[in-house]
Amino acid sequence: MSKQKIYWFCQVFGWTLLIGVEYLTYLLDFGFDPDMFYLGIANILLGITLTHLYRLMIKRWNWVRLPFFRLAPRVLVSVFVLSMIMTVVNLPADRQLMPEMFTNEPAVVLGYLLSFGKSMLTWVLSYTTYHYFEQSRNAEIERILLKTSIRETEAKVLRSQLNPHFVFNALNSIRALVYENPDKAQQGITQLSNLLRNSLLADRRKTVELREEIKTVEDYLALEQVRYEDRLKSRIDLDGRTLYWQVPPMMLQTLVENAIKHGVSKAVGGGFVEVRSSVISRDEASSGSGSRTNMTDQLHIIIRNTGMLGDKEASGGFGLKNTSQRLDLLYGPEASFDIVQEDDNVVRADIIIPIQSDSIFRKSVDQSLSQ
Repeated sequence: MSKQKIYWFCQVFGWTLLIGVEYLTYLLDFGFDPDMFYLGIANILLGITLTHLYRLMIKRWNWVRLPFFRLAPRVLVSVFVLSMIMTVVNLPADRQLMPEMFTNEPAVVLGYLLSFGKSMLTWVLSYTTYHYFEQSRNAEIERILLKTSIRETEAKVLRSQLNPHFVFNALNSIRALVYENPDKAQQGITQLSNLLRNSLLADRRKTVELREEIKTVEDYLALEQVRYEDRLKSRIDLDGRTLYWQVPPMMLQTLVENAIKHGVSKAVGGGFVEVRSSVISRDEASSGSGSRTNMTDQLHIIIRNTGMLGDKEASGGFGLKNTSQRLDLLYGPEASFDIVQEDDNVVRADIIIPIQSDSIFRKSVDQSLSQ
């Protein structure tokens, strides 16, 4: 049933019940009176009309968006006006139909105002409160959707920053070989073509499978091998369970690029880059007893390379900052990125990614809506 139909049902049912109870009390005391019966029907129609006009007014002037201290006086004034109209209509009619009831009543107008005021106050508060909370809920939904849209836009900007940055470094690598070794330069252009194809496809998606991302890393390492030859050693060791795990596109390639640029290339005798993946379990309190835990699988990626970490901003600030921001936008606090000096000449980066980004998005939105 639509909201409009529910509204009219509540209007007709509520006012009929209210006036019907009052008329039933009169019927039991004085018996059937056709004039009182018609007056009751008139009051039902009048109550529906007045409260509907109030509804139109509150919607047209958008009172529900007002703060409480500005909304409250308007509600009270509305209740008084509606009660006064009901009193002006009913008081003369009741004096005509029941003159004996008014002989000893010193404050009859006040009594009528209080009587109708209670009914009108109940209706007005119920309707205004309902719309106030509905408006607040709609505003919260709009805020969440806007926040999601902003986060998605930020993620797209971060992804778009990767291609120019990577192409610049890759072209520099190939340029150094054009005159020195044209055959290797041609091979490098082929590798670059493969990388650009993968990066353009990846830029259209929030996440890609780890096996696709590793293929991009392998192409990049092959391209850099053309330049560094024996000075660059690489090793990739993946857990088979992680191959279809969703990761941000071009993220690992950026970190491997930083590892070579700020680590291997600065070492006199060259160095190594190692990429490993595994599945780890994290204890998570279950929704039942607080003493019970569920084991949640997470992807753990380790990138080790020759080098000295030093100042993080100076040693690869773009890649490190970009990685942290993308993980935060995609997974929130469920993901983490850390980079440390493992020993005197080895830098280690650790990435923790929860299972499936889409489920994380749904979970975040559902939690926000339920708050």
